[in-house]
This record gives sequence, C-alpha cells and structure tokens, in this order.
Amino acid sequence: MARRLRIRHVTRVAYARPAASSHNEVRMTPLTLPGQTTLDARVTVTPATAVWSYWDYWGTQVTGFDLLEPHEDLTITASSLVETSAPGPLPEPPGWAEVAERSGGSRLLEFVTGTSRTTVPKKLVKKAREAAAGLGPHEATVAVSGMVADRVAYLPGATSVNTSPAEAWAQRAGVCQDITHLTIALLRGLGLPARYVSGYLHPEREAELHRPVAGQSHAWIEYWAGDWCGYDPTNRVRADESHVVVARGRDYDDVTPHKGIYRGVPGGEPEVTVEFTRVA
Repeated sequence: MARRLRIRHVTRVAYARPAASSHNEVRMTPLTLPGQTTLDARVTVTPATAVWSYWDYWGTQVTGFDLLEPHEDLTITASSLVETSAPGPLPEPPGWAEVAERSGGSRLLEFVTGTSRTTVPKKLVKKAREAAAGLGPHEATVAVSGMVADRVAYLPGATSVNTSPAEAWAQRAGVCQDITHLTIALLRGLGLPARYVSGYLHPEREAELHRPVAGQSHAWIEYWAGDWCGYDPTNRVRADESHVVVARGRDYDDVTPHKGIYRGVPGGEPEVTVEFTRVA
C-alpha cells in the first residue's frame, strides 16, 4: 500500500563563539526512485543565504551554501513530502560466479572493494563465509545480517561517528551506522557488492494520519543480486514503504547528511531533530 510521508529534518549548530564564516553542504533531499517519489522538497537556512544544488558522483542531490558574515548559530531545515510503496518481488539472483564476473568488470567493483570504514579482521570474514555457506545471495544477506544483529545490540549512544566495525563487534553494541558498516564489510568479504544507504525510517508503521511522530535518520544496506535490493540489518527486514532513501555510497563518508567547515573557535555540538507525519 502506498503512503505519503511528510518529513522535517532540522539541524541546529550553536557555536562556542560567533563564527566568522562557514561553508556547508547537506544531503537531506529524498531521491525519486522506483517505489519512491519525492513530491516536494526544500532546504532552508537561517541566517538566510543563497543555496544551490548539484548531483554528486553517487547520484545524491547535494545542497550547498556559504555564510560569509559572522553568525552565532546555524539552522538547516530540510522539508520533504514523499510517496512510497511496498517493494516488488526479489529478482532471480545470479550464481556466485556471475556475481564475481559482473563485479570485476563494472562499477560494481566500487561496492565490493573495502574502504577504511568497511574493513574487518579476516576472522570475521571467515565467520560470515561459514554463515553463508551453501546459500544464494538473498539468503546469504539475511544470514550475515542476522549474524551481525545477534552480536551487536542496537544501543543509541554506544558509539561515535568514528567507531570502526571491528570496535562495534568487540563491544557488542552500536547504532544503525555500525551495524550497516559491519554488514557491508562482511558481504563484500563474500564477494557480494553492497552499498550504504542513508535516509529515514518512519518509527510507527501504523501511525495515525496527520499526527507528528519524532524519529531520526537511519542507515541500511543495498546488495546486488541481479539488481539492487534493500535490506535493513538493524531491524532484520527488507527495506519497504517505511524507508525513505536520501543517499547511497560506499560508506557513511559518501552520504554524510551535513558537512561543513567554519572559521572560529572550536566548540559547539549540532542538535538534530527529525519529525514524520503520515498524511496518506
């Protein structure tokens, strides 16, 4: 069943002392894809300034802006209206030999090669291969994702943005970013192309119409099995009409919602709020 979601994503940055200037880019605009249509989207900034947008290498819409006058704080508000629908049947998967052949001769290679955020010890890759032994790509993804979710409990605040997959595995706790990075690293260890997805997950599947619900940004994976297929390892489900895709890349560094530099004294932490309203 199709649903329409209104999403309001607000990032507030209060500097320790006024910033002389700042330069920013944000990835907060949902994509239009099969099963997902962005009906309206805008990014506004306070203090008011001109904004521009472009598409990055990974196919994400990026909004950029500069503040060249001193400012004590910064507020970025991304508002969107998105219609989503349930995913169709999974594609008939190729065999592992075909996956390897396709991965070596196309842009899929970028999603089967490890990065600094998706590197894990060989012993963990060995565990993943044992969990996936005899399985096809779809079943292997579920098995490896389950192995990660069984080991790493979802615990907000347990890690930082710079926590490595190996550290999250060792401490047995993390957030969706850690679980996603771990799952991607292990699937790539099997030779299966996998990419990081940044977006939103409505926290209440059967939410009342027109009632705002507090939520947050979310991360999950897409793996290639004849086509790209979404899977949410944190919640152990296929990505569905409750998931809204904003950006996709090799890891978090390719999809960071807000990147910026400013001229001023160090200090000040961003405050982020996300609000969902189901309107249809």
